[in-house]
Amino acid sequence: MSDEPQPQQPGQGWGPREPRPGRTGWRRIVPTWRMTLSAFLLSALLLLGVFLLGYTLVQIPPANALAIKQANVYLYADGSVIARDGEVNRENVGLGRISKDARHAVLAAEDRDFYTESAVDPQAMIRAAWNTATGKGKQSGSTITQQYVKNYYLRQDQTVTRKVKEFFIAIKLDREQSKDKILEGYLNTSYFGRNAYGIQAAAHAYYGVDAKDLDVGRAAYLAALVNAPSQYDVIAHPENRPAAESRWNYVLDGMVGKGWLSTTERAGLTFPTPKGNTDSTGMSGQRGYIVQIMKDHLTGNRIVDEEELDAGGYRITTTLQKDKQDAFVESVNDNLTDRLDQEAREVDTYVRAGGTAVEPKTGKVRAMYNGIDYVKQYTPNATRRDYQVGSVFKPFVFASAVENGSSTQDGRPITPNTVYDGTNKRPVEGWPGGRYDPANEDDRSYGDITVREATDKSVNAVYAQMAVDVGSDKVRQTAIGLGVPSTTPELTPSPSIALGVATASTLDMAEAYATLANHGVHGDAVLIEKIAKDGKETVPLPERKTRRAVSREAADTTTAVLRGVVQNGTASAALGAGRPAAGKTGTAEEDKAAWFAGYTPELATVVAVMGQNPVTAAQEKLYGAMGMPRVNGGGVPAEIWAQFTRDALEGEPVSDFDLDLQAGAERTAPPTADSSSRPSATAPGDDTSRTPGQDGSTSRGPDPGDGSSENGDNGGGTNDGTNGGTTDGPTGGTTGDADSGGPGETGGAGGTGEDTGTGGRGGLTGFIPRPRGD
Repeated sequence: MSDEPQPQQPGQGWGPREPRPGRTGWRRIVPTWRMTLSAFLLSALLLLGVFLLGYTLVQIPPANALAIKQANVYLYADGSVIARDGEVNRENVGLGRISKDARHAVLAAEDRDFYTESAVDPQAMIRAAWNTATGKGKQSGSTITQQYVKNYYLRQDQTVTRKVKEFFIAIKLDREQSKDKILEGYLNTSYFGRNAYGIQAAAHAYYGVDAKDLDVGRAAYLAALVNAPSQYDVIAHPENRPAAESRWNYVLDGMVGKGWLSTTERAGLTFPTPKGNTDSTGMSGQRGYIVQIMKDHLTGNRIVDEEELDAGGYRITTTLQKDKQDAFVESVNDNLTDRLDQEAREVDTYVRAGGTAVEPKTGKVRAMYNGIDYVKQYTPNATRRDYQVGSVFKPFVFASAVENGSSTQDGRPITPNTVYDGTNKRPVEGWPGGRYDPANEDDRSYGDITVREATDKSVNAVYAQMAVDVGSDKVRQTAIGLGVPSTTPELTPSPSIALGVATASTLDMAEAYATLANHGVHGDAVLIEKIAKDGKETVPLPERKTRRAVSREAADTTTAVLRGVVQNGTASAALGAGRPAAGKTGTAEEDKAAWFAGYTPELATVVAVMGQNPVTAAQEKLYGAMGMPRVNGGGVPAEIWAQFTRDALEGEPVSDFDLDLQAGAERTAPPTADSSSRPSATAPGDDTSRTPGQDGSTSRGPDPGDGSSENGDNGGGTNDGTNGGTTDGPTGGTTGDADSGGPGETGGAGGTGEDTGTGGRGGLTGFIPRPRGD
């Protein structure tokens, strides 16, 4: 082997390599496959990291305040809507309470592949985000899940940030909730126009039905509204009807395409024009009063907490019956409102009316009248406790007398035939609190008079004495037992309690009179039938308990006496009901309120007409209202009662009272010939037997010239007739029970009483109710 160096081959040995020739020309700017792969993998890792980071950081937030706000829905007993109360008109319902047609229509309109697709559509979302970011206008393209997330969890602003949050929340929600649950939420949060949030509110706003009753045509229209609620309301924007119908057809075609609607049924459909926007959630008319009364009842009795009620979501079924409620409004309009002339007579601007009707057996309040319009007069007149009840309180005195087996000062048992001294301003005997000498109406003296006649004519002197004979504390307890709240203002144990100085509401008095009609068994008045929360949870209601307030003998004997007031006394207008009836008229001091409280076996109703200054809210006298000298309990209130009772009970069988009377009460003393004669307490004749009927009820009446009237509570007192008793008397003022004192609607002063004589309203025989609109 030669020792000389051998020549080296290229690439051999350990010396440095020559550099490769570089990329030249256009190749230098084109990435190699290695670079492309690396960039792709890096981007993928970056996107995955961003996704994982976003998925981790973005949590499902609590629902936004608007999404959980609901209205409280108040219903009549038959389930028809009275009103919706709340800032947001929404009533959440479960998917089972939404018709299948409605569900399919919304899916056809908004997301036909909802049940098979993922929670998000990235392509559509990126497109929408880009268009929003570049100012090309509002663009959606979101799935139903994403729209629900926006409605329920986020705000409605169109920003990239909100879109990103929507994306991640939708994915998480899709993993945590079923498709049905998401669809239910979407249907309850979508806005349909007319201030209707959710399909239940929309169904009522546009068609007056529940969501479960939506058919294909109406459901398709509501589904079309989601896309453009304001524009597609064909009532508000009739010019947009072609566009609305086009969208409606799009929805129906989608339902056919998905197999949810047959082509035959599709061909037979016509566009279902919605009803006018009547703002059914408004508080006008009686609705606002009813809502206020029910809210006060629920919170006052701690059935529902006030904050929870304000949050909404309650479906409150009341005991009110729509036909009876409507009948009450119509009767007040016919007999009172239509007779007012507020431009010609200032006093007519003072007139207010209130009333309550209660079922005696169940205690359920079936109708309430509160005022002409809640948005004009806010105070509910059926429940206010600031007007004296007048002589409608007197029956409680007599019931207490029978219940307690009371006797007169000279030891005679108190029965309907017990004779009292009815002399005007006769000082009450046996009262240790000082002199008390109440005046009769128009300072009229009656001399010796039976309790039955004194009730017919509402003689103050007799009833003030009877209250002392019974014990005014016992009278108070009897009234409370019957249903008058113990907290009633001026319900004080003194002789004046008999004259109705207490200021109870028509609801209070109706409850008490219902106890008399129910043979002395009392139960609290019931305003609520049932309550549901969020369409499913039932809120427990207090159990109604009944107890015997007075004996059947005491209640039924009182009823028999009150039947005489209708048949022979100041309440003959009540005969217009066409049914056996018992009742009592009353007038407050200075004619500031006139009352009639009456009942049939089926319904106890109390009506009050009150005077209130519309500017100062002060109580006002009603002299001259409706062009009449006076407003008496036997006039307009009894007329309202009669028409309402007749209409409310129309179609129901006529039943008579079944009475068990106090011993000796079935014997009826004849009327006195004049104010000084003493009737026989044992005279024969019986117009209030155990089961008195209406035949013969008009056969006996007072002497047409005796001025018989609801002679009441003008005040007991000094010889000048001022209210309030004498200066040393402890009992305070009394009430005026002016049911025909002075010139009445049909009789003059000292002449025929308003309802018992031969004036323009007719006598006891042949009574004809005033024609409507007269």
